[in-house]
Amino acid sequence: MAFVPAPGYKPTFNPSLPYNQPIPGGLSVGMSVYIQGVASEHMKRFFVNFTVGQGPGADIAFHFNPRFDGWDKVVFNAQQGGRWGNEEKKRSMPFSKGAAFELVFLVMAEHYKVVVNGNPFYEFGHRLPLQMVTHLQVDGDLELQSINFIGGQPAPNDSPMTIPAYPDMQGPPTFNPPVPFEGRLQGGLTSRRTITIKGYVPPTSQSFVINFKVGLSGDLALHINPRLSEGVVVRNSYLNGSWGSEERKLSYNPFGRGQFFDLSIRCGVDRFKVYANGQHLFDYSHRFSAFQRVDILEIKGDVTLSYVHI
Repeated sequence: MAFVPAPGYKPTFNPSLPYNQPIPGGLSVGMSVYIQGVASEHMKRFFVNFTVGQGPGADIAFHFNPRFDGWDKVVFNAQQGGRWGNEEKKRSMPFSKGAAFELVFLVMAEHYKVVVNGNPFYEFGHRLPLQMVTHLQVDGDLELQSINFIGGQPAPNDSPMTIPAYPDMQGPPTFNPPVPFEGRLQGGLTSRRTITIKGYVPPTSQSFVINFKVGLSGDLALHINPRLSEGVVVRNSYLNGSWGSEERKLSYNPFGRGQFFDLSIRCGVDRFKVYANGQHLFDYSHRFSAFQRVDILEIKGDVTLSYVHI
């Protein structure tokens, strides 16, 4: 089974630079764009542009431009007809050279809201109608790990909207939820359902857990436990008051201190398929046959969450 993102969640992993690609379905209110990457050790600047078209002369509805130039700052602007508008700037640098980051653009009715590493950073008022924006450009002194388009209008090949801003979703995602987190799986865990979790492992993290739980009994159909101090990811089930045998073998471990992760957990008929950052991580055969009774997603421990969609 190949990686299948949750509906309304369109990730691209490890894109090359310069990045200049269409925004699926175009830009609309309620959409968010997540960019995870690592700032270069020798960073001088990078930019993110929301553009009207793809060509070199395209208008830029929003230009986001961090600059390490001795007067560390972030510049915001727009360009129309080849001419830059009035420059806005913030003399504060939320990025650190050599460090991982998560940059989020929330598309609001009046402005773009910029969030860096979970902290609100700036609001840039619309100068061009956001409905005109068609492409996203990223380039500069950074390494891209993922770009995610969440919500918004469906692309032509998507199914129609079922709820505002989030096509085909069973419910809206939760942004920056506190930990411990408990989310209810309405209707239980069904085959082909995909759960998406985006988060950050703090530098001091020792361990955290992700549990698929039966609320009435406390049984855990799947327990995922990254143990940073041991460098392992333990998987297990807790059924009828007892733990089963642990599974530990992995070809790689995506959970590193100071790193962001993008986890996709897909329930199949006979197993869970788990992907991290777009790469297959492990399969876990069902030990709890009535997985439809799993109705709670529980996340706790040394982790910071930026996005959960159940």
